[in-house]
Amino acid sequence: MTAARPLTLVTGASAGIGAAFARDLAARGHDLVLTARRTERLEALAGELRTRYQRNVTVLPADLADPQAVAALCDALAARGLAVDWLVNNAGYGVPGTFESNDWPVHEAFIRVLMTAPTELAWRLLPGMRERGYGRIINVASLAGHVPGSAGHTLYAASKAYLIKFSQSLALENRHLGIHVCALCPGFTWSEFHDVTGTRELMNKLPGFMWQTAEAVVREGHDAVERGEVVHVTGGVNRFIKALVKLLPDRLTLWLSARESKRYRAQATAP
Repeated sequence: MTAARPLTLVTGASAGIGAAFARDLAARGHDLVLTARRTERLEALAGELRTRYQRNVTVLPADLADPQAVAALCDALAARGLAVDWLVNNAGYGVPGTFESNDWPVHEAFIRVLMTAPTELAWRLLPGMRERGYGRIINVASLAGHVPGSAGHTLYAASKAYLIKFSQSLALENRHLGIHVCALCPGFTWSEFHDVTGTRELMNKLPGFMWQTAEAVVREGHDAVERGEVVHVTGGVNRFIKALVKLLPDRLTLWLSARESKRYRAQATAP
């Protein structure tokens, strides 16, 4: 049964796709819990949603790179009597450079935020969804999870491929209980993601038709999870790229990935 007024937890809600999800779901009648590291941005967004949509919005700042963050976040939800119906695992970022050019703690934090935290959140929140017979989990993956890995940003494609496979298994285990799980796979999306990674100048070389707005990505994601779609690649261009990669030999797609990496990836070298 669909909750009359669903409560959604959005991670990485301070900007980009996360903030777009918060606005979209508030407009559709959801109450919200917003989490990210930047408290001021979360509070500003929460104020906007309360005023514009008359939603109940709870702000719980957290750094998901902290091994204790997810448990503390779920304890805070329980203490407030908040039962999460929708989970949007959106928090993420990129680490420019090659694998050996970054210290291990940088990679460890990345793995925690993009892989460990969404997995643990699903594990902790699923029992409540199963008990109530209703839930939605959207894991924001990427087109990168469907195409060969690139030189530079070494763990990014790997983490997104993990989210896709994780979502597939989770969906199969829970769909008979009224719980839909979807790996949402956008391509290039207008947000501050590339500003943070220092690759904005490189990304600006891409043609405009390659890009989608965060709002367009979110609309597709919402519709896909409600339909029970387990993996959804957003945008016709991205779906074409995914289909093409499946048809081409691995040797050719790796060559193409190597060529494009030199053009659009930050290629820091080891010290």
